[in-house]
Amino acid sequence: MRPTGNLHLGHYHGVLKNWIRLQHEYECLFFVADWHALTTHYDNPGQIRQNSIEMVIDWLAAGVDPKLSAIFIQSQVPEHAELHLLLSMFTPLGWLERVPTYKDQQEKLNEKDLSTYGFLGYPLLQSADILIYRANLVPVGEDQVPHIEFTREIARRFNFLYGREPDFEQKAEAAIRKMGSKKARLYDELRTRYQEQGEEDALEAARALLNEQQNLSMGDRERLFGYLEGSSKMILVEPQEMLTEASRMPGLDGQKMSKSYQNTISLRENPEEVTRKLRTMPTDPARVRRTDPGEPSRCPVWPLHEVYSDDSVRDWVKQGCTSAGIGCLECKQPVIDGILRELSPMQERARHYAESPSLVRNLIEDGCEKARELARDTMRDVREAMGLQYD
Repeated sequence: MRPTGNLHLGHYHGVLKNWIRLQHEYECLFFVADWHALTTHYDNPGQIRQNSIEMVIDWLAAGVDPKLSAIFIQSQVPEHAELHLLLSMFTPLGWLERVPTYKDQQEKLNEKDLSTYGFLGYPLLQSADILIYRANLVPVGEDQVPHIEFTREIARRFNFLYGREPDFEQKAEAAIRKMGSKKARLYDELRTRYQEQGEEDALEAARALLNEQQNLSMGDRERLFGYLEGSSKMILVEPQEMLTEASRMPGLDGQKMSKSYQNTISLRENPEEVTRKLRTMPTDPARVRRTDPGEPSRCPVWPLHEVYSDDSVRDWVKQGCTSAGIGCLECKQPVIDGILRELSPMQERARHYAESPSLVRNLIEDGCEKARELARDTMRDVREAMGLQYD
Protein backbone atom coordinates (compact mmCIF):
# COMPACT_ATOMS: atom_id res chain seq x y z
CA MET A 1 0.00 0.00 0.00
CA ARG A 2 1.32 3.46 -0.94
CA PRO A 3 1.77 5.84 2.03
CA THR A 4 -0.64 8.63 1.14
CA GLY A 5 -1.78 9.66 4.63
CA ASN A 6 -4.18 8.38 7.28
CA LEU A 7 -6.35 5.43 6.24
CA HIS A 8 -10.14 5.57 6.19
CA LEU A 9 -13.05 3.14 6.42
CA GLY A 10 -12.84 2.49 2.67
CA HIS A 11 -9.33 1.09 3.17
CA TYR A 12 -10.54 -0.98 6.11
CA HIS A 13 -13.48 -2.58 4.31
CA GLY A 14 -11.74 -2.81 0.95
CA VAL A 15 -8.31 -4.11 1.97
CA LEU A 16 -7.49 -4.44 5.67
CA LYS A 17 -10.36 -6.76 6.66
CA ASN A 18 -9.17 -9.11 3.91
CA TRP A 19 -5.54 -8.89 5.09
CA ILE A 20 -6.58 -9.71 8.63
CA ARG A 21 -8.34 -12.87 7.40
CA LEU A 22 -5.50 -13.91 5.09
CA GLN A 23 -2.83 -13.66 7.81
CA HIS A 24 -4.50 -16.63 9.56
CA GLU A 25 -4.50 -18.73 6.37
CA TYR A 26 -1.21 -17.94 4.60
CA GLU A 27 2.33 -16.74 5.18
CA CYS A 28 1.80 -13.03 4.42
CA LEU A 29 4.02 -10.05 3.76
CA PHE A 30 2.55 -6.54 4.00
CA PHE A 31 4.71 -3.59 3.02
CA VAL A 32 4.62 0.18 2.77
CA ALA A 33 5.37 1.01 -0.88
CA ASP A 34 7.33 4.21 -0.25
CA TRP A 35 9.34 3.97 -3.50
CA HIS A 36 6.05 3.70 -5.38
CA ALA A 37 4.90 6.91 -3.72
CA LEU A 38 7.88 8.66 -5.36
CA THR A 39 6.76 7.63 -8.87
CA THR A 40 3.98 10.26 -8.70
CA HIS A 41 5.15 12.47 -5.79
CA TYR A 42 8.88 12.70 -6.54
CA ASP A 43 8.69 16.49 -6.22
CA ASN A 44 7.19 16.43 -2.71
CA PRO A 45 8.75 13.64 -0.64
CA GLY A 46 8.53 15.45 2.69
CA GLN A 47 5.56 13.52 4.09
CA ILE A 48 6.51 10.03 2.90
CA ARG A 49 8.40 8.99 6.04
CA GLN A 50 5.76 10.20 8.50
CA ASN A 51 2.92 8.86 6.34
CA SER A 52 4.64 5.47 6.27
CA ILE A 53 4.83 5.26 10.07
CA GLU A 54 1.25 6.47 10.47
CA MET A 55 0.02 3.90 7.97
CA VAL A 56 1.73 1.06 9.84
CA ILE A 57 0.00 2.27 13.02
CA ASP A 58 -3.34 2.15 11.17
CA TRP A 59 -2.60 -1.43 10.03
CA LEU A 60 -1.76 -2.50 13.56
CA ALA A 61 -4.85 -0.75 14.91
CA ALA A 62 -7.05 -2.51 12.36
CA GLY A 63 -5.72 -5.92 13.44
CA VAL A 64 -2.75 -6.79 11.23
CA ASP A 65 -0.62 -8.92 13.55
CA PRO A 66 3.20 -8.72 13.33
CA LYS A 67 3.42 -12.11 15.07
CA LEU A 68 1.61 -13.69 12.11
CA SER A 69 2.94 -11.61 9.19
CA ALA A 70 5.93 -9.55 8.13
CA ILE A 71 5.22 -5.80 8.18
CA PHE A 72 7.99 -3.80 6.50
CA ILE A 73 8.91 -0.75 4.44
CA GLN A 74 9.90 -1.29 0.80
CA SER A 75 12.94 0.99 0.75
CA GLN A 76 14.42 -0.79 3.77
CA VAL A 77 14.74 -4.00 1.71
CA PRO A 78 17.16 -2.85 -1.03
CA GLU A 79 16.91 -6.21 -2.81
CA HIS A 80 13.65 -4.91 -4.33
CA ALA A 81 15.67 -2.25 -6.18
CA GLU A 82 18.40 -4.68 -7.23
CA LEU A 83 15.91 -7.12 -8.72
CA HIS A 84 14.06 -4.25 -10.42
CA LEU A 85 17.32 -3.13 -12.03
CA LEU A 86 18.21 -6.63 -13.26
CA LEU A 87 14.71 -7.26 -14.61
CA SER A 88 14.86 -3.94 -16.47
CA MET A 89 17.80 -5.24 -18.54
CA PHE A 90 15.55 -7.55 -20.56
CA THR A 91 12.06 -6.03 -20.24
CA PRO A 92 10.80 -4.71 -23.61
CA LEU A 93 9.60 -1.10 -23.52
CA GLY A 94 6.40 -2.12 -25.28
CA TRP A 95 5.45 -4.36 -22.35
CA LEU A 96 5.57 -1.38 -20.00
CA GLU A 97 3.71 1.00 -22.30
CA ARG A 98 0.78 -1.40 -22.75
CA VAL A 99 0.04 -1.79 -19.00
CA PRO A 100 -3.53 -0.37 -18.77
CA THR A 101 -2.92 1.78 -15.70
CA TYR A 102 0.09 3.53 -17.30
CA LYS A 103 -1.99 5.73 -19.65
CA ASP A 104 -4.92 5.79 -17.24
CA GLN A 105 -2.80 7.31 -14.46
CA GLN A 106 -1.20 9.80 -16.85
CA GLU A 107 -4.68 11.03 -17.78
CA LYS A 108 -5.94 11.16 -14.18
CA LEU A 109 -2.84 12.97 -12.92
CA ASN A 110 -2.47 15.30 -15.90
CA GLU A 111 -1.39 18.15 -13.62
CA LYS A 112 1.86 16.26 -12.92
CA ASP A 113 4.80 15.63 -15.23
CA LEU A 114 4.84 11.84 -15.34
CA SER A 115 7.08 11.49 -18.40
CA THR A 116 9.76 9.92 -16.18
CA TYR A 117 11.66 6.64 -16.30
CA GLY A 118 10.44 5.85 -12.77
CA PHE A 119 6.77 6.18 -13.71
CA LEU A 120 7.16 4.15 -16.89
CA GLY A 121 8.96 1.46 -14.89
CA TYR A 122 6.64 1.30 -11.88
CA PRO A 123 4.85 -1.88 -13.12
CA LEU A 124 8.23 -3.58 -13.26
CA LEU A 125 9.00 -2.43 -9.71
CA GLN A 126 5.65 -3.96 -8.71
CA SER A 127 6.76 -7.20 -10.37
CA ALA A 128 10.03 -7.12 -8.46
CA ASP A 129 8.06 -6.59 -5.23
CA ILE A 130 6.23 -9.86 -5.90
CA LEU A 131 8.95 -11.97 -7.50
CA ILE A 132 11.56 -11.19 -4.83
CA TYR A 133 9.50 -13.31 -2.38
CA ARG A 134 8.56 -16.03 -4.89
CA ALA A 135 4.98 -15.26 -3.94
CA ASN A 136 2.44 -17.66 -5.38
CA LEU A 137 -0.69 -15.62 -4.55
CA VAL A 138 -1.28 -11.87 -4.64
CA PRO A 139 -4.57 -10.44 -3.30
CA VAL A 140 -5.77 -7.81 -5.79
CA GLY A 141 -8.90 -6.24 -7.17
CA GLU A 142 -9.91 -6.81 -10.80
CA ASP A 143 -8.20 -3.61 -11.95
CA GLN A 144 -4.82 -5.02 -10.85
CA VAL A 145 -5.10 -8.36 -12.69
CA PRO A 146 -3.11 -7.04 -15.72
CA HIS A 147 -0.21 -6.26 -13.35
CA ILE A 148 -0.13 -9.89 -12.19
CA GLU A 149 -0.25 -11.18 -15.77
CA PHE A 150 2.63 -8.79 -16.58
CA THR A 151 4.56 -10.22 -13.62
CA ARG A 152 4.01 -13.77 -14.90
CA GLU A 153 5.39 -12.73 -18.29
CA ILE A 154 8.47 -11.25 -16.63
CA ALA A 155 9.02 -14.46 -14.61
CA ARG A 156 8.63 -16.61 -17.74
CA ARG A 157 11.08 -14.45 -19.70
CA PHE A 158 13.62 -14.56 -16.87
CA ASN A 159 13.33 -18.35 -16.51
CA PHE A 160 13.62 -18.81 -20.27
CA LEU A 161 16.71 -16.60 -20.54
CA TYR A 162 18.55 -17.64 -17.37
CA GLY A 163 17.04 -20.90 -16.17
CA ARG A 164 19.34 -23.14 -18.18
CA GLU A 165 21.85 -24.80 -15.88
CA PRO A 166 24.49 -27.43 -16.66
CA ASP A 167 23.22 -31.02 -16.38
CA PHE A 168 19.66 -29.78 -15.81
CA GLU A 169 17.95 -33.03 -16.82
CA GLN A 170 20.29 -35.20 -14.74
CA LYS A 171 19.68 -32.97 -11.69
CA ALA A 172 15.93 -33.09 -12.28
CA GLU A 173 15.95 -36.93 -12.52
CA ALA A 174 17.98 -37.10 -9.30
CA ALA A 175 15.41 -34.82 -7.60
CA ILE A 176 12.56 -37.10 -8.76
CA ARG A 177 14.20 -40.08 -7.06
CA LYS A 178 14.27 -38.16 -3.77
CA MET A 179 10.45 -38.18 -3.77
CA GLY A 180 10.30 -41.95 -3.19
CA SER A 181 9.34 -44.57 -5.75
CA LYS A 182 5.54 -44.21 -5.54
CA LYS A 183 5.45 -40.41 -5.82
CA ALA A 184 8.24 -40.43 -8.41
CA ARG A 185 6.15 -42.76 -10.62
CA LEU A 186 3.11 -40.49 -10.16
CA TYR A 187 5.14 -37.38 -11.07
CA ASP A 188 6.50 -39.08 -14.23
CA GLU A 189 2.99 -40.20 -15.22
CA LEU A 190 1.50 -36.71 -14.73
CA ARG A 191 4.41 -35.07 -16.57
CA THR A 192 3.96 -37.42 -19.52
CA ARG A 193 0.21 -36.80 -19.66
CA TYR A 194 0.75 -33.05 -19.66
CA GLN A 195 3.61 -32.94 -22.16
CA GLU A 196 2.21 -35.54 -24.59
CA GLN A 197 -1.53 -34.94 -24.32
CA GLY A 198 -1.68 -31.38 -22.98
CA GLU A 199 -3.85 -32.32 -19.98
CA GLU A 200 -4.14 -29.24 -17.78
CA ASP A 201 -5.55 -31.38 -14.94
CA ALA A 202 -2.36 -33.41 -14.95
CA LEU A 203 -0.28 -30.22 -14.75
CA GLU A 204 -2.27 -28.97 -11.74
CA ALA A 205 -2.06 -32.37 -10.01
CA ALA A 206 1.73 -32.50 -10.53
CA ARG A 207 2.16 -28.97 -9.16
CA ALA A 208 0.11 -29.92 -6.09
CA LEU A 209 2.23 -33.05 -5.64
CA LEU A 210 5.45 -30.99 -5.68
CA ASN A 211 4.07 -28.46 -3.22
CA GLU A 212 3.39 -31.30 -0.76
CA GLN A 213 6.97 -32.62 -0.81
CA GLN A 214 8.78 -31.85 2.44
CA ASN A 215 12.07 -33.56 1.58
CA LEU A 216 12.92 -31.48 -1.50
CA SER A 217 15.15 -28.43 -1.36
CA MET A 218 13.91 -25.17 -2.90
CA GLY A 219 16.33 -25.70 -5.80
CA ASP A 220 15.09 -29.24 -6.50
CA ARG A 221 11.47 -28.15 -6.31
CA GLU A 222 12.13 -25.33 -8.80
CA ARG A 223 13.91 -27.76 -11.16
CA LEU A 224 10.95 -30.14 -11.08
CA PHE A 225 8.46 -27.35 -11.73
CA GLY A 226 10.52 -26.41 -14.79
CA TYR A 227 11.03 -30.05 -15.87
CA LEU A 228 7.29 -30.60 -15.60
CA GLU A 229 6.51 -27.86 -18.12
CA GLY A 230 9.31 -28.77 -20.50
CA SER A 231 11.48 -25.81 -19.64
CA SER A 232 14.54 -25.39 -17.47
CA LYS A 233 14.92 -24.53 -13.81
CA MET A 234 12.11 -22.24 -12.59
CA ILE A 235 14.05 -19.62 -10.63
CA LEU A 236 11.28 -17.03 -10.36
CA VAL A 237 7.78 -18.22 -9.46
CA GLU A 238 4.82 -17.20 -11.64
CA PRO A 239 2.28 -15.68 -9.22
CA GLN A 240 -1.49 -16.02 -9.45
CA GLU A 241 -3.98 -13.32 -8.56
CA MET A 242 -6.28 -13.87 -5.57
CA LEU A 243 -9.29 -11.74 -6.47
CA THR A 244 -10.78 -9.76 -3.61
CA GLU A 245 -14.22 -8.23 -3.48
CA ALA A 246 -14.53 -4.55 -4.27
CA SER A 247 -15.07 -2.37 -1.22
CA ARG A 248 -18.71 -2.00 -0.18
CA MET A 249 -17.88 1.09 1.83
CA PRO A 250 -19.69 4.18 0.48
CA GLY A 251 -18.56 7.70 1.23
CA LEU A 252 -20.48 10.51 2.88
CA ASP A 253 -21.96 11.56 -0.48
CA GLY A 254 -22.99 8.10 -1.68
CA GLN A 255 -19.98 7.71 -4.00
CA LYS A 256 -17.10 5.32 -3.27
CA MET A 257 -15.20 6.49 -0.19
CA SER A 258 -12.07 8.22 -1.46
CA LYS A 259 -9.80 11.07 -0.39
CA SER A 260 -10.12 12.56 -3.85
CA TYR A 261 -13.87 12.95 -3.26
CA GLN A 262 -13.32 14.38 0.26
CA ASN A 263 -16.03 12.04 1.58
CA THR A 264 -14.07 9.91 4.05
CA ILE A 265 -14.10 8.95 7.71
CA SER A 266 -10.58 8.14 8.84
CA LEU A 267 -9.84 5.26 11.18
CA ARG A 268 -8.56 7.63 13.85
CA GLU A 269 -11.12 10.41 13.44
CA ASN A 270 -12.44 11.51 16.85
CA PRO A 271 -16.01 10.43 17.71
CA GLU A 272 -17.32 14.00 17.81
CA GLU A 273 -16.10 14.69 14.28
CA VAL A 274 -17.47 11.35 13.02
CA THR A 275 -20.87 12.20 14.52
CA ARG A 276 -20.80 15.71 13.03
CA LYS A 277 -19.92 14.44 9.56
CA LEU A 278 -22.68 11.85 9.58
CA ARG A 279 -25.33 14.15 11.03
CA THR A 280 -24.64 16.77 8.33
CA MET A 281 -24.29 14.42 5.34
CA PRO A 282 -26.88 14.91 2.55
CA THR A 283 -30.09 12.85 2.43
CA ASP A 284 -32.92 12.25 -0.04
CA PRO A 285 -33.45 15.66 -1.73
CA ALA A 286 -37.22 15.00 -1.75
CA ARG A 287 -37.30 15.32 2.06
CA VAL A 288 -37.20 19.09 2.32
CA ARG A 289 -39.40 19.09 5.45
CA ARG A 290 -39.71 16.56 8.26
CA THR A 291 -43.21 15.65 7.06
CA ASP A 292 -42.12 14.92 3.45
CA PRO A 293 -41.94 11.19 2.65
CA GLY A 294 -38.70 9.93 1.11
CA GLU A 295 -37.22 6.99 -0.78
CA PRO A 296 -34.20 5.23 0.84
CA SER A 297 -32.74 4.17 -2.52
CA ARG A 298 -32.22 7.87 -3.40
CA CYS A 299 -30.53 8.68 -0.09
CA PRO A 300 -26.72 8.54 0.45
CA VAL A 301 -27.35 7.29 4.00
CA TRP A 302 -29.01 4.08 2.79
CA PRO A 303 -25.78 2.42 1.47
CA LEU A 304 -24.30 2.95 4.96
CA HIS A 305 -27.28 1.11 6.47
CA GLU A 306 -26.48 -1.77 4.11
CA VAL A 307 -23.04 -2.01 5.72
CA TYR A 308 -23.85 -1.27 9.38
CA SER A 309 -27.51 -2.14 10.02
CA ASP A 310 -29.27 -5.49 10.34
CA ASP A 311 -32.50 -6.44 8.57
CA SER A 312 -34.76 -5.18 11.34
CA VAL A 313 -33.16 -1.71 11.35
CA ARG A 314 -33.26 -1.52 7.56
CA ASP A 315 -36.97 -2.44 7.59
CA TRP A 316 -37.54 0.29 10.20
CA VAL A 317 -35.72 2.81 8.01
CA LYS A 318 -37.67 1.88 4.88
CA GLN A 319 -41.02 2.09 6.62
CA GLY A 320 -40.17 5.28 8.54
CA CYS A 321 -38.63 7.10 5.57
CA THR A 322 -41.34 6.33 3.01
CA SER A 323 -44.10 7.27 5.47
CA ALA A 324 -42.27 10.28 6.96
CA GLY A 325 -42.61 8.49 10.28
CA ILE A 326 -38.97 9.20 11.18
CA GLY A 327 -36.72 12.17 10.47
CA CYS A 328 -33.33 12.05 8.76
CA LEU A 329 -31.40 12.49 12.04
CA GLU A 330 -33.28 9.54 13.55
CA CYS A 331 -32.45 7.50 10.45
CA LYS A 332 -28.73 8.33 10.74
CA GLN A 333 -28.37 7.40 14.42
CA PRO A 334 -27.99 3.59 13.92
CA VAL A 335 -25.27 4.28 11.34
CA ILE A 336 -23.49 6.65 13.72
CA ASP A 337 -23.66 4.03 16.48
CA GLY A 338 -22.40 1.27 14.15
CA ILE A 339 -19.42 3.23 12.87
CA LEU A 340 -18.38 4.42 16.34
CA ARG A 341 -18.66 0.83 17.60
CA GLU A 342 -16.41 -0.38 14.78
CA LEU A 343 -13.84 2.38 15.25
CA SER A 344 -13.61 2.26 19.05
CA PRO A 345 -11.27 -0.78 19.46
CA MET A 346 -9.15 0.35 16.51
CA GLN A 347 -8.67 3.79 18.01
CA GLU A 348 -7.73 2.32 21.36
CA ARG A 349 -5.04 0.17 19.72
CA ALA A 350 -3.89 3.14 17.62
CA ARG A 351 -3.38 5.25 20.76
CA HIS A 352 -1.25 2.50 22.26
CA TYR A 353 1.05 2.37 19.23
CA ALA A 354 1.11 6.13 18.65
CA GLU A 355 2.31 6.56 22.25
CA SER A 356 5.02 3.89 21.76
CA PRO A 357 7.06 4.99 18.70
CA SER A 358 10.00 2.76 19.66
CA LEU A 359 7.67 -0.27 19.69
CA VAL A 360 6.47 0.56 16.17
CA ARG A 361 10.05 1.05 14.95
CA ASN A 362 11.07 -2.32 16.43
CA LEU A 363 8.11 -4.09 14.79
CA ILE A 364 9.05 -2.57 11.43
CA GLU A 365 12.72 -3.52 11.87
CA ASP A 366 11.75 -7.12 12.67
CA GLY A 367 9.52 -7.24 9.60
CA CYS A 368 12.27 -5.79 7.41
CA GLU A 369 14.69 -8.46 8.60
CA LYS A 370 12.18 -11.27 7.89
CA ALA A 371 11.62 -9.86 4.41
CA ARG A 372 15.35 -9.45 3.74
CA GLU A 373 16.05 -13.09 4.63
CA LEU A 374 13.63 -14.21 1.92
CA ALA A 375 14.83 -11.57 -0.53
CA ARG A 376 18.51 -12.49 -0.07
CA ASP A 377 17.77 -16.13 -0.97
CA THR A 378 16.06 -15.10 -4.19
CA MET A 379 18.78 -12.64 -5.16
CA ARG A 380 21.50 -15.24 -4.58
CA ASP A 381 19.82 -17.48 -7.17
CA VAL A 382 19.13 -14.57 -9.55
CA ARG A 383 22.75 -13.36 -9.45
CA GLU A 384 24.05 -16.89 -9.99
CA ALA A 385 21.71 -17.44 -12.96
CA MET A 386 22.77 -14.12 -14.53
CA GLY A 387 26.48 -14.76 -14.01
CA LEU A 388 26.87 -12.13 -11.30
CA GLN A 389 27.90 -14.33 -8.35
CA TYR A 390 31.57 -13.66 -7.62
CA ASP A 391 32.18 -15.50 -4.33
